[in-house]
Amino acid sequence: MKKVLALNGSMRRNGNTSILLRHFLNGAGNSTGAVEEIIAHDINLEYCRGCLRCNLIGKCSVNDDDWVEISSKILDADVIVFASPIYFHHITASLKKVIERFRSFVHVQITETGLKHTPREEWNKDFVLLLCMGSSDVSDSDPVIELFKYIKSILGPKNRLHIITATRLAVVNQVSKTEAELEKLYPKLNLPANLAKEDYRKNQKVIKQCFELGKGLAK
Repeated sequence: MKKVLALNGSMRRNGNTSILLRHFLNGAGNSTGAVEEIIAHDINLEYCRGCLRCNLIGKCSVNDDDWVEISSKILDADVIVFASPIYFHHITASLKKVIERFRSFVHVQITETGLKHTPREEWNKDFVLLLCMGSSDVSDSDPVIELFKYIKSILGPKNRLHIITATRLAVVNQVSKTEAELEKLYPKLNLPANLAKEDYRKNQKVIKQCFELGKGLAK
């Protein structure tokens, strides 16, 4: 039975990111009972201090927060979902704080040409990115995607990255709105109302993609 761990970086429980994640987890829940969601904003997590002691002791030296429990769940998971709205071309601060603590999963060596990252154990996991953005241009998520391509690669060659992006989502619950609701909303956002038909179909498609990906990965 595959274990699915979702890290939700959204500040809104009914926001577009949370809605897409819910559909993913619903799909995964039909295939496995081992599904858990962690709200990044709600956990007690310190910032990475850059002390580099993890290079010496093989684990994060910060032990007065929730990282011991969370890192154990990350290591135990077969599928890790990172769900976030795009804020200024990147993931939210609460989720970025989690990602920075990933430093303790690798040994980092300074070389003449750069850094050499050696994972303490090579992973064989599915990484999933669920990204929502207000922009109509999906390239606004490129910095996030490049970061996760890198993280996926340094943690082992067998890791896989799956990406679902949703664009032109500026209002809470917008991804679930009907075509008529979008037609009414768009003039308030200074968007042409005739985009509503196209965007309704696009939103329904991305919702289905989330469900099907969750279902497929959890099998």
